[in-house]
Order: sequence, then structure tokens, then C-alpha cells
Amino acid sequence: MILIYTHKVTPRVRYIFKHVFTRILLIDIDFTSKVEEFVAYNGPKMSYTKLPLGKEFFIRSHDLLFQQGVNDVEIKIEKWKGVSCFFSAGEKSVIPYDIFGASFYLITRYEEYLPHIKDVHERFMATESLAFKHKFLEKPVVDIWAYRLLEELKKKYPDYEYKKRFYNYISTIDVDNAYCYKHKGIVRTIAGFLKDTSQFKIFNMWDRFAVRFNIKKDPFNTFDKILRFKKELDVRTIFFFLIGDYTTFDTNVSASKTKFRLLIKEMVDYARVGLHPSYYSMKDATIIKKEKERLEGITNMPMKRSRQHYLRFSLPETYQKLIDLEIEEDYSMGYASHVGFRASTCTPFYFYDLDFEIQTPLKIFPFALMDTTLNDYMKLTPKQSLGKIRDLKNEVRRVNGTFITLFHNESLSNYLRWKGWGRVYGSMLKIVRS
Repeated sequence: MILIYTHKVTPRVRYIFKHVFTRILLIDIDFTSKVEEFVAYNGPKMSYTKLPLGKEFFIRSHDLLFQQGVNDVEIKIEKWKGVSCFFSAGEKSVIPYDIFGASFYLITRYEEYLPHIKDVHERFMATESLAFKHKFLEKPVVDIWAYRLLEELKKKYPDYEYKKRFYNYISTIDVDNAYCYKHKGIVRTIAGFLKDTSQFKIFNMWDRFAVRFNIKKDPFNTFDKILRFKKELDVRTIFFFLIGDYTTFDTNVSASKTKFRLLIKEMVDYARVGLHPSYYSMKDATIIKKEKERLEGITNMPMKRSRQHYLRFSLPETYQKLIDLEIEEDYSMGYASHVGFRASTCTPFYFYDLDFEIQTPLKIFPFALMDTTLNDYMKLTPKQSLGKIRDLKNEVRRVNGTFITLFHNESLSNYLRWKGWGRVYGSMLKIVRS
């Protein structure tokens, strides 16, 4: 155990030190604000305050962890051994930056509470983030800082037994459209035929006809392929099902359709399943509650994990609603337009509510990339996408973190805008597992 001295043990201090030491470095810690107790302790110890007490391992603290609420914070980005850092700590500090204050700023998404420009879907934009502006979005800097801290601790306390965590991978699949043509209902099918006709999409018309009359398999029905990969490569896989009512942005098969319900039940037998709250649920707890109960009625099990459709969430309101509904895990932390680490970490963490200054029970699983980001936003070819995936995986592996990807069942179809992408998911799994 490492004893941490600080002049005031605030909820913020306790939260971020636990994340860095306990979750990333697997080091047990305890806190004290009593100088006598700290001086008398004979084991590894560290002080986090304005001035060192003696010759102990000392990091000079920034004021952020001793404040309450959200304030304008002056940030000056500099380089520390080639890695971006901020909150300079001076020469007496073993580490020249307050990595704990900086980590808290990034992980809590402090900047998303400040005034900012939103995109057309009312989302915080990647281009507004500190990480994008200073070119460290594709690096899990919080984990990198933690391992730099570990290097210095080993110099000071070489005899202490340090545990090692291991890299792991989670594949998440969003099911926005379980089927392309099947089980859509007469009205939607006729509307689709008319639209294809007006746009002279002859091949789409034939495919729609062939699928409806069981001549061909629905192209988006790639679930057997995903499950085969899961079994053969032993991949932890989670499916998030969109089962909201039909809207312009929510176009999945109706949850009342027997085939769709059976599909969900089948996935429960072979993989983990979560809720995909619909587009307008971001600010409306009644919608999330209705959809959660709907999915629980199909699966006959409590629904404890979710990811917002279109990645639409607003801090802290959306997460507060999820907590009220007893959701335990959220997988929405990432950007639609850019790959990388929105919270600058590849380690799952508990949501800290800056409104109430408490660590909540909601665990956030940040993802690093999404298939539509690579294809639709970044306009990368499948080959270029695999290169980007490899780069991000390597960043996570260097710090033995958790690499999480977001794909859709549609992208395995090799159909329409996913032409040429049929093998990307399988190739990606081999890369991330190597």
C-alpha cells in the first residue's frame, strides 16, 4: 500500500487517485491529512500538496481537486518526454506536472460542462475538445501519465511489489437496423419500393423483392457471422439493440415483430445484450424507462448496460437519468466524427458528477473507434481503416488497457455503403487479438 498525504482529502482527490493508482496501476492506497501519521509511516508514501514535507515522493498540487463546481481553468499545454501535459508543477515536484488534476479534468469531461458549440445532433464536438486541438485525441494520455508515474515510483521504491494488469478487448455491436428489408411492415416496404423506383435503383428493387419473398437472405442479417467470430476467437461481444418507437432517426424493425424478438432472445443465449436508447431519449428519462422495460420484457432479465443512439448524451443530465434507472454500465463515451479517446483514457472508470461532487455507481466504458467514423466521416478505405485500428490498438496495448470497438451488424454485410467492408470486422479481430 502507498500512503497519500494531502492537506485536504476531497471527493475529487479520492476519486482520481483511486482511478490512477487502483484501476490503472493496481496499487492499493490510503489517504491521510495528518502530518504526524504521514511522517511516522514506514512504507511507500507520497505527498500531494503545495510544498513537500521532507524528502518524500512529492507532486505539487494544482487547485482543481480542491475546488467545487465548474470554473474557467487556465490550461497551457506543454510536452513531457514527448507526451502532451498541463498544470505545471515546478521543479520540486518529482513529476513536473500535476497529472492528477489534469487526469480529473479529462476524465470527468470538465470541458463539456463549460459553454461550447454543439453539432446538428446537439452533441459535444470532437473539434471543441482540448485533446483534438492539441493533437492528443488518439492517445490515452491518462494511462500514459500513470505509467510514467509508475516508472518514478519504482525508482523511489524498488522493493515494493508491483502488480501488472493485462490488455483486453471488447467488441460492441450496435443494432440500429437488424434487417435491411425484412420484417419492416407493408407501409414501409411499399414506401421503400416507391423510393427505389423514383431513384432508378434497379438492383435495390430486386434485392428488396428477393428478400421479401425469401429468395435471398437479408443482407444486414450478419449475426451468425458475428457469433462465429465470437466463438472461434473467444471475443467478449456485446449487442446493443435499438427498440424505440419509429422516428426519422430510429428506423429499426418494430419490437412487436416476433422474428426481431426471437433474434434478441437468441443473442442473449450467446452474448451479452444491452439497451440502445433511441435518438430522443437524451433528455427524456420516460423514453429510456419505456425502452428499458420493453427490452427486459423480451429478454426476461434486468438490463444493466446501455449506449445512446447517435452517441447523443449531455453531461451530466443523461448519465443522471441512467443512474436513476439503475443502469450500471454505459458505452457511449466516444465521438462519431473522430476516432480516439474522448475521456483520454482506455480504462473503464466511474462517472464523477460535477453537479453533486460525487463518484456515481455508473461505470463508463470508453470506446476508441466506430465503423461509421472510419467509413462515413473519415472516408477511409477498408485497408486504411485497418491501419488506423492497428495504431489505436497499439496505443492501448502499450498501457495494458481495454480496447473497445463499435461496429454495426450492417457493416459486415458488404452491401450498399458498406461495399468492400465485408471482411473488415474479421480482419480487425485478428489484429486486436494479436
